[in-house]
Amino acid sequence: MASEIDVCLLLEGTYPYVRGGVSAWVHQLVSGLPELRFSVVFIGGQRPEHCIPRYEVPPNVVHLEAHYLEDALREQRPCAVDMPDRMLGESCMLHDYFKARGARRSLPLRERQVFEQLVDRMLQSSECPTGPCLRHLLYSAGAWELIRRSHEESAAELSFVDYFWTVRQMHGPIFQLAGIASQVPEAGLYHSASTGYAGLLGAFLQRRRRRRLILTEHGIYTKERRIDLNHAAWLERPGARMESSQALRGLWIRYFESLGRLAYRSADPIIALYEGNRLRQVEDGAARERTRTIVNGIDVDGLAGALAGRSEPIPPVVGLIGRVVPIKDIKTFIRVIERLSRPLGDVQGWIIGGSEEEPDYAEECQALVRSLGLQAHVRFLGHCEVSAVLRRLGLLMLTSISEAQPLVLLEAFAAGVPCITTDVGGCREQIEGRDEADRSLGAAGRVVPFADVEALAGAAHELLSDRRAWRACQAAGLTRVRRSYGIRTMLDSYRTLYRDALEA
Repeated sequence: MASEIDVCLLLEGTYPYVRGGVSAWVHQLVSGLPELRFSVVFIGGQRPEHCIPRYEVPPNVVHLEAHYLEDALREQRPCAVDMPDRMLGESCMLHDYFKARGARRSLPLRERQVFEQLVDRMLQSSECPTGPCLRHLLYSAGAWELIRRSHEESAAELSFVDYFWTVRQMHGPIFQLAGIASQVPEAGLYHSASTGYAGLLGAFLQRRRRRRLILTEHGIYTKERRIDLNHAAWLERPGARMESSQALRGLWIRYFESLGRLAYRSADPIIALYEGNRLRQVEDGAARERTRTIVNGIDVDGLAGALAGRSEPIPPVVGLIGRVVPIKDIKTFIRVIERLSRPLGDVQGWIIGGSEEEPDYAEECQALVRSLGLQAHVRFLGHCEVSAVLRRLGLLMLTSISEAQPLVLLEAFAAGVPCITTDVGGCREQIEGRDEADRSLGAAGRVVPFADVEALAGAAHELLSDRRAWRACQAAGLTRVRRSYGIRTMLDSYRTLYRDALEA
């Protein structure tokens, strides 16, 4: 198996079990580089009842395995175990690292380097015969004392019960991924599509296998986890003080920031999809000389049928293609359609994407449609063939509160659909251009502040009502995607990147 695999992809919550976004990019990558042999290691949260691939995996994916973080503490049986003093001291350092205390840039350089060396040693020895393992964390008196002392020193505002179980939830996956790293098949290089848990697995593999780790961030993982945590109802304990909930939230945020720094220290190169995210990576701890930008690309010719199949006049249909999850802000889209339905009585709002990821949020969105009396205007279509849907849209709208460089915008351009987006991620440069020459093509739609219902509705009303403005946006989008976002350019960039890493 070792000699069969060129690239091992480390994927969290995406391909091949979730559609769209990063998954679509992964499918493009493996399908477009048939001369390379890939393995895929999928990391999920909870084990689904039915784990069905949403993509037909290409034949050059020669290995696929899935792991679920909920299994980290499963089947552990209490047992008396002693943790050696050396191991306890190193565990304390690792504990501090994941609370973001020992990795601060304000520390003297020498002290930070020593700290990072100890963390590296822990990564290499965890779940090895002579190293620390999960049962040490769960059942040793030393670990109990470490957690108790850490609570007193830095988290006294939290109840000890909350702190104790949070520490177990944070550290369980660390040891789980250490064990996975010892069993993942050998590969020529490892490529993670995010920081977080996939990036942590990459850090383990980079140190143990002495192979190159490449990191591609689509969105900034730590930023998106911060957004998720700020909206997480499970962090609000009934009867708990606000300070306690905020402290718990802060603990998780610092944990994911620490995972991000660890992935940045381990990866070379570190890839962003646009310049703004590359600068954010540097700000968050990535070495500037390791960072670079590779933009997304699509098969423009593959959407020629959607372009040719468009009908006249402009359809009064606004589509949102994306998962029904809070970060896509589906509720704002629904309110935009309510606002548009006043001047445009026949307007339709189509939500095209799966709702299985956040069923409670999906039900809230359905309830909002009912409460606003929009049953005749808003449709939840679930997963659909994108090219078939795009030809029927008058506009594509993204109301997201966080994005990177959405493929769906490029697909809409190629299908002749103007777009309206919130001003997040690389959306503005996709709509308006990356440089002076690109901007001279004109705007392929409109960019407005996120959560601004009036601005979104106003932009949509303008383009649906003004055929000349709509045509100008369509022409700019078509020219931009053909000139700057072809899939060949993206694939050639990764082909070169992989070849250089494999030869090295």
